[in-house]
Amino acid sequence: MKYSKMIMALVCVALFLNMQCDDEGMSLPESNCASFAAIDSYTYGNSATSSYTINNVSINEDCLAIEVSATGCDGNTWGMQLVDSDVVSESNPPERFVKFFLINTEDCLAVVDRARSFDLTPLQVEGVNEIIINVDEYSEPITYTY
Repeated sequence: MKYSKMIMALVCVALFLNMQCDDEGMSLPESNCASFAAIDSYTYGNSATSSYTINNVSINEDCLAIEVSATGCDGNTWGMQLVDSDVVSESNPPERFVKFFLINTEDCLAVVDRARSFDLTPLQVEGVNEIIINVDEYSEPITYTY
């Protein structure tokens, strides 16, 4: 069991290191959100996540806020990422599919609640001003208007 947690942690660390930019000349646009949503079909379909429960999902302007619960000590070391499948449905309005990934290496058994906001501007679809966001493991689709 201990080795499987170690392997999952190493896979998740490799996932996040893979998402970093090497080009020093590039910079992310300014955002009021804590992180940006990533578009990566490989990560979406092949990465592991620690166990969690989504308590709530909401949108405030361009930020999608996700509130989760998981076991841990205090949640201060958790890594969190929102990844899009890179698939846009041909519905009206278009739909996107995202997964929330949690890296939790804390060994405590307390239940901890944490929230993180993700900038959705990379998920905007040209030619429309509204999309439906389907968050994996969350029952309600979220309407994002921009």
